[in-house]
Amino acid sequence: MTWRKSSYSGDDHGQCVEVAAIRRAVGVRDSKAADAGHLLLEPACFASLVEHLKRTK
Repeated sequence: MTWRKSSYSGDDHGQCVEVAAIRRAVGVRDSKAADAGHLLLEPACFASLVEHLKRTK
């Protein structure tokens, strides 16, 4: 599984969220606590979350 973070996160290794494609799902985790686990979201739910975040930016 390959985790990636947004290019908007910058290089300061601050508060970042990472995502990964995981078998018909999207994994979401905190980059500062990668060993703490991750959430699994259905792709449609992840897309809805991203759209919501864009609107409330």
